[in-house]
Amino acid sequence: MEHDITYYAKKRHTTKAYDPNRRIPDETVEKLKELLRFSPSSTNIQPWHFVIASTQEGKARVAKATEKYPFNRPSILNASHVVVFASRLAVDEDYLQHVLEQEDKDGRFDADKETHKPAMHGGRSLFVNLHKQDFKDVQHWMDKQVYLNLGQFLLGAAALGVDATPMEGIEIPVLDAEFGLREKGYSAVFVVPLGYHDPEQDYNASLPKSRLPYSDILTEV
Repeated sequence: MEHDITYYAKKRHTTKAYDPNRRIPDETVEKLKELLRFSPSSTNIQPWHFVIASTQEGKARVAKATEKYPFNRPSILNASHVVVFASRLAVDEDYLQHVLEQEDKDGRFDADKETHKPAMHGGRSLFVNLHKQDFKDVQHWMDKQVYLNLGQFLLGAAALGVDATPMEGIEIPVLDAEFGLREKGYSAVFVVPLGYHDPEQDYNASLPKSRLPYSDILTEV
């Protein structure tokens, strides 16, 4: 019998130590890539880019960003794979058209292209311009979309039996320079090592989960 989704939400934990001898199977890696690609985002803006390090050389490049956070270095080096999550630095008309044309190619406007395609572009442009001109937080808004992606990714990884460690303790400028992200129009936000925990070293695996009670976090009306 398959588990329901809450099983994985309760089962997953932030891994503190990885088994360096275990690798994620290729077919599972492909599913993890699909989780990254098919994440929701506001107005389908998809303002992200990912660097996936699967070799020791690649992981060592990511680990350069831990000089100020040496406690995070072993997780990066011992994990099977590491994903660098990056966010766009700007949203211009060319990018909006790029997203729109991909939606058209994927058949989202087939029912009535003359109506639905310009409506989609207008709606998305409205929200982008709100964050550019009124709220003046477009970069923060795009970062939020990358965090939406992370939420789906962590739960999906757990459902695939893969351990993960969301990690903000990294030096963003180092990652940006190492992978030429700013030249591509992006900046790193966080990294996520992936693999299989070391049962002898990962103390967090055996600890009970601790979450605030419903009375603190929910209001039902």
